[in-house]
Amino acid sequence: MSNDPLLQPYQLKHLTLRNRIIVTSHEPAYPEEGMPKARYRAYTVERAKGGVALTMTAGSAAVSKDSPPVFNNLLAYKDEIVPWVREMTDAVHEQGAAIMIQLTHLGRRTRWDKGDWLPVLAPSHHREPAHRAYPKKLEDWDIERVIKDFADAAERMKAGGMDGVELEAYGHLIDQFVSPLTNELDGPYGGSLDNRLRFCLDVFKAMRERVGDDFILGVRYTADERLPGGTSKSDGMEISRRLKDSGLIDYLNVIRGHIDTDPGLTDVIPIQGMANSPHLDFAGEIRAATNFPTFHAAKIPDVATARHAIAAGKVDMVGMTRAHLTDPHLVRKIIEKREEDIRPCVGANYCLDRIYQGGEAYCIHNPATGRELTMPHIISKAETRKKVVIVGAGPAGLEAARVCAERGHEVVVFEAADKAGGQIRLTAQSERRREMISIIEWRMSQCEKLGVTFRFNTWAEADAVQAENPDVVIIATGGLPHTEVLSHGNELVISAWDIISGDVKPGSNVLIFDDAGDHAGLQAAEFIAKAGGKVEIMTPDRSFAPEVMAMNLTPYMRSLQKLDATFTVTYRLEAVEKSGNELLAEIGSDYGGVTKTRSFDQIVVNNGTIPLDDLYFELKPLSSNRGEIAQDALIAGAPQAVVRNPDGTFQLFRIGDAVAARNTHAAIYDALRLAKDI
Repeated sequence: MSNDPLLQPYQLKHLTLRNRIIVTSHEPAYPEEGMPKARYRAYTVERAKGGVALTMTAGSAAVSKDSPPVFNNLLAYKDEIVPWVREMTDAVHEQGAAIMIQLTHLGRRTRWDKGDWLPVLAPSHHREPAHRAYPKKLEDWDIERVIKDFADAAERMKAGGMDGVELEAYGHLIDQFVSPLTNELDGPYGGSLDNRLRFCLDVFKAMRERVGDDFILGVRYTADERLPGGTSKSDGMEISRRLKDSGLIDYLNVIRGHIDTDPGLTDVIPIQGMANSPHLDFAGEIRAATNFPTFHAAKIPDVATARHAIAAGKVDMVGMTRAHLTDPHLVRKIIEKREEDIRPCVGANYCLDRIYQGGEAYCIHNPATGRELTMPHIISKAETRKKVVIVGAGPAGLEAARVCAERGHEVVVFEAADKAGGQIRLTAQSERRREMISIIEWRMSQCEKLGVTFRFNTWAEADAVQAENPDVVIIATGGLPHTEVLSHGNELVISAWDIISGDVKPGSNVLIFDDAGDHAGLQAAEFIAKAGGKVEIMTPDRSFAPEVMAMNLTPYMRSLQKLDATFTVTYRLEAVEKSGNELLAEIGSDYGGVTKTRSFDQIVVNNGTIPLDDLYFELKPLSSNRGEIAQDALIAGAPQAVVRNPDGTFQLFRIGDAVAARNTHAAIYDALRLAKDI
């Protein structure tokens, strides 16, 4: 048996867990009609195949109709969920992992205009800023009904084969009872800590009566809200002791912070550029104070930190949840002593930001996650070895190279720069996005192991590509900044890339016109403001930086507000003229009727990229498919078989921003779903 602390089994009551790594509850937003059908099941089972000890599903499953999901959650209040849950739990158990589910009533953390349009419930009339719904203050009969709903849902989950249920307390209804900030009830459920904790314990009592002792019950709760007047650290310690002493639960899953605002949520679940494992020591204090099984997860992306958490006795089970979105086979690679092959979580938080914006959770650089029914995590060998030439060593080109090499093909990559990375290397110039470079470094490491040939400092010409006698050519040349968006004065502006790369010195009074709404605009603004410049970020949209999304926006806002940046929405830069040493910006609005002139010494335009596609169009008439991608075959996961030119000697494809400006995930997904069938 290994002496690795992470690989030691753990006995949780009657349940033996095969190692110390868990996937904590989270909602990837893959349910269909509120049920965990084939896609949801495949996603969950993949992590069990990868060796995790315990996977927890649903973050969180709704127990009541007046707890409608604000993104696509499981509906645990429906009897029809039981057979779907049973299919999932059976499949997970076959892989040797345990499985639990998280149940909740959202309380005020939802909206009244979702689901059945029922009033939102809470122990006060205070709305949650994030979801903006003013709640109904709970009545006695509401409380009785919701307690019964929890018990009914727990009984369904046991019938479905779950090993246990975890209650989601933090930020949701249970925590709204516990926190003095959100509980204004009188009588048995309001006032003292005893009373505020009563609802939580009554729920556990009702569930325990239904499920018996041979079923795990746990709670994920905040032991310190870090809000004036809220649950304090000392309160949290006392709550932790009382939860243990109740005899109703089997473990504590510790959270620190609050989630009622975007910044609060981001501090609980930190993103790239923020400290790793910021609450681990706090969880360790809870474990030491209670001597009770303790779980914890919060930006523990790497094996070394997870190993420390167990070895140092901070926690009994360590959550590596986003890390498993990035690499579901993380544990298997630890067992096989292949830690260097683990695809690293870079903390980009594309997964969570997408679901909070109403989308589905996807990893920024593992497009197979959430697409297990159509995309492979492990690449199979091709029947026939081919020679593949790839032009461009950004994220799309490197993923294509990696996958083609895994398929067994001979792969040659041309890259004009002296290093791989493309736009990722540029974005990683910013301190808060430095972790992004791991997307490139991991692929370079994999490509080198697989024998991929790189030709750096080489501007690929059509003749050089043809001289390789390729069977397949993939153009992944990316794009260049698109700044020519004005009626006149385009030659007077610079791009966000110019600032981020350091090619142009920041001005002292700068306008950033951000029509793309992505990271580059905010990164440029931060570079300028930190250099001492006055910066205004202007967008024609009614909100700024929509592609950055809520949690990623938090660190930018904290920085830029301190640096006194100005944010201007609903105005459009239309033209620029030179006036001595100044630039005159002509500003209008898509809403009409507004024209104004403002003076700056530097104007930056962030408007995406234009494909760098000259080589593609030069090679197109020489290729057998004339560059065509059969979309139906691509979507279905079938090989590309288009022949438009029988005399062509190679297939030609282009991917990523060489097609159109999108994002890192789209570029890597382009590469995977094309290359896996070459």
